Amino acid sequence: MTRTVAQIPSEGGTDELRRDDYFPTLVFSTKLHDAEAMNNEILAAINSERDRDSKGIERSNFRSLGGWHSHNNLHKDPAFDKLTNRIHSMLTGVSDNLGYHKGRHLEVTTMWSISNPPGSSNRAHIHPGALWSGVYYVQAPEGAGQIEFIDPRTVNLMNYATYVPNTKRKTECWTKVKVKPVAGKMLFFPSWLYHSVEPNLSTAKGKDGERVIISFNINQRVKPKK
Repeated sequence: MTRTVAQIPSEGGTDELRRDDYFPTLVFSTKLHDAEAMNNEILAAINSERDRDSKGIERSNFRSLGGWHSHNNLHKDPAFDKLTNRIHSMLTGVSDNLGYHKGRHLEVTTMWSISNPPGSSNRAHIHPGALWSGVYYVQAPEGAGQIEFIDPRTVNLMNYATYVPNTKRKTECWTKVKVKPVAGKMLFFPSWLYHSVEPNLSTAKGKDGERVIISFNINQRVKPKK
């Protein structure tokens, strides 16, 4: 999108300064209106999975800090159908907004849960082999740890500008973005975008202090013929 950002006076006239934003990094989000009842069901399903496989696997989570990571096929479990269907509904909106091919749809291809007790976090990582990735917050006590997205343009690690002090930067000039976890919130972001999770600093007791999420990967699939 081209926009005029300033009119610059010069001798005998004015020059128009215009700006084009060509390579934006898009993050979609929603807050489900009926999250509370659904989250109780999802949390029960996650706890059943933890009872079945208490060790879990280790990816971006830290087992040594108590972080638990389920297997990656929760989208195939009927206990998570309600959430999977809601994700697919939202992905229809993403496809339409971006002008994706009408003969293809965005589909969850892997899905898992992570539970971080107080003191636990997730290291910076990306999700290879996917087009989009997402996270859904099932339980997020105060202080549970924000997700942090990191500017993927390495040039900003080499040299960066100085801005007006004590003034909030424009969002397009940020090099890191933090999003507070809120139960019922869902994010969709490009799978190549580096992200991490801050330590859970919740003071809630027992399992009420855990940050519990469902995360997933997304790819385009050819729509089945009716």
